[in-house]
Amino acid sequence: MKGAECVAECLIREGVDVMFAYPGGASLELHQAFAHTDKIRVILPRHEQGGGFAANAYARVTGKAGVCMATSGPGATNLVSAIADAYMDSIPMVAITGQVFSKYIGKSAFQETDFYGMTLPIVKHSYLVMDVNDLPRIFREAFHIATSGRPGPVVIDIPKDVQQAKFTPAWPAVMQLHAYHPEKHADDAQLLQVLELVAEAKKPLLYVGGGAISAEASADLRAFAERNQIPVTTTLMGVGAFPETHPLSLRWFGMHGTVAGNYAADQCDLLLCFGARFDDRVTGDTKAFAHRAKIVHLDIDASEHNKNKRVHLPIVGGLKHALTRLNALQAERKIAAPAAATTEWLAQCAAWKKEFPFSFEPSPHILPQEAIRTLYELTKGEAIVVTGVGQHQMWAAQYYAFNAPRRFVSSLGLGAMGFGYPAALGAKVALPDQQVVDIDGDGSFLMNVQELATAAIEKIGAKAMILNNQHLGMVVQWEDRFYNSVRGNTILGDKTNIGGPDNIGGLYPDFVKIAEGFGVKGRRVIKKSELRAAIQEMLDHDGPFVLDVVVPYSEHVLPMIPAGKTVKDMIIK
Repeated sequence: MKGAECVAECLIREGVDVMFAYPGGASLELHQAFAHTDKIRVILPRHEQGGGFAANAYARVTGKAGVCMATSGPGATNLVSAIADAYMDSIPMVAITGQVFSKYIGKSAFQETDFYGMTLPIVKHSYLVMDVNDLPRIFREAFHIATSGRPGPVVIDIPKDVQQAKFTPAWPAVMQLHAYHPEKHADDAQLLQVLELVAEAKKPLLYVGGGAISAEASADLRAFAERNQIPVTTTLMGVGAFPETHPLSLRWFGMHGTVAGNYAADQCDLLLCFGARFDDRVTGDTKAFAHRAKIVHLDIDASEHNKNKRVHLPIVGGLKHALTRLNALQAERKIAAPAAATTEWLAQCAAWKKEFPFSFEPSPHILPQEAIRTLYELTKGEAIVVTGVGQHQMWAAQYYAFNAPRRFVSSLGLGAMGFGYPAALGAKVALPDQQVVDIDGDGSFLMNVQELATAAIEKIGAKAMILNNQHLGMVVQWEDRFYNSVRGNTILGDKTNIGGPDNIGGLYPDFVKIAEGFGVKGRRVIKKSELRAAIQEMLDHDGPFVLDVVVPYSEHVLPMIPAGKTVKDMIIK
């Protein structure tokens, strides 16, 4: 078979049933090979970045590696943001790129870029395939690397002559990666130390990140938290790892997270950091973060230990195994739960939750928070919510409660605008029977608006609820707070007809007409009295839908801990 045909067979053998791929000269052979198999659905995005984000979201909601493909040069470079996003958020993804003929590599051939070298800082591993005989081994390794240990993206760059070469493939029976040992387990001695610290603690707190979701450890986490009556707060990547409506949940914390979660992190005497990396948006000033606490950091990636925050007990290991063993050891040895956990500390955390809920002031206009809360009510909290990046992203996490993992899909480490709608397509393709809604901003949605064509042609029923404030809302918020409200290119609408803070002036662009141009149903809602019915219409529609919700640009996401500051600097109102 040809090398390109071998690539198709490799993906079939890895269980790939869908991929997102945009063709070009250097990937033409690959697309021809896929055209001759009915075992893989190849979805054509309208931009390679859209395909990369769709593959990324496919992985986020399934736990399987998402697959995207592009041609050489500009096709490949258009995948960079999606690859970087997968790297930052530890998402398993395999990105396949065509490359110019081997003999032209390094000679500035048409549409040549050194994609292998270009992506080295943002991949878990990468390959430039120079020998067609290596394809079966490389694809086997790539999927194993992408999905094992700490997940991440892998790039496979394949020159056109390698795709065209004919050979008899030798399928590896056993994969041998001698230098790669991803499955690390915490030993019982270390875990017993953790249990001793838990037993001694008076104010313990679980700080849980996306590692708990990657490890499929949510049930074990809940059992551990309930057994020891320890409050739980998560990162945004960890949203849903612990049910947010649970009495022990303080929901998510950090820059725009709950006051209760931030206060608990500041006041705790034992911080159990499981599968998180002490990101700056969580910690603020790292020196002041959890300064009263002994800190345990359990993570499968040793490079994260003591990188951002010095800890007292770093433990390398996967969360699934560690939590299973913690629960078993505590039961076997009858190790006590924290003495004061059910009294003063829990009462204090509950008081913070009651005193400082996420809230907003009433308005005659539709507020973005209200739109999201209404969506939550109408979907009964069971939708998969995808977001773009900006204020709407934070409000989505604040006003939509998540009780299960893999239901909140967002670009968090990289913060890539334009992520929302193509990611919603990937999530909907992966889980076609689930309601998938992209909560987006007008700025973020417009960055990949062309993917409405993908939704229409491929009949992908992902919904988009645009919170349209005619501005780059998060940047405007910073301008209001720190730059005397001076607008530095943050107005997206018609500056001569913006309509005051209520934003009911000249709306630009017309998202309903744009949607209709792509053959997608659209509706605009301005009146508060029509909001609930409009959202219900969107949810009931059989197919993609764009709901343009006009909201004021004067709203700020609160609470807020300014970058690099501490809990003491938190803006609550």
